[in-house]
Amino acid sequence: MWVKIGRTRLRRTEVVFQWLSTLLLLAICLSGCGPRTERRQIPPEVDTTIASVSADIAAERYEKVYKEASELWRQDSSLEQSTSLLKTLKVKLGNVKHRTVHSAVEQENSGGDLKGRVFIVTYRTTFERGEGMESFTLVERNREWLLARYRISSTQLQ
Repeated sequence: MWVKIGRTRLRRTEVVFQWLSTLLLLAICLSGCGPRTERRQIPPEVDTTIASVSADIAAERYEKVYKEASELWRQDSSLEQSTSLLKTLKVKLGNVKHRTVHSAVEQENSGGDLKGRVFIVTYRTTFERGEGMESFTLVERNREWLLARYRISSTQLQ
């Protein structure tokens, strides 16, 4: 059977194939336009740094966290301020029980405080005494990932 579209005559199977092809192309295009999806692939070096910092916080090795952090961390707070903040977080929330990646973003910044290669990983975190959002900002210095910022938002901290 022939179908006439404009001045072109096509077989019915050709018309169906064209419609299906158009729908498939449209679906592919729209899938890229949706809300940003979670990036679950975190480079092993970044993951290792976050695990190390987390283990040090859990073991109350606050001075080690401070000394191994980037210059940005040390510019933002003194050793005493950093230690006090991390102790307060530990007292109010307890240790981490479970984390789920909420987002992971890699950036290449040409200026500002976070100049260079930056990786920001945000987790939905369950602590011993509550839940919250935990964010690690790491900067690459001399091919090594260093902690630049660490933030937690939780109702338990109010």
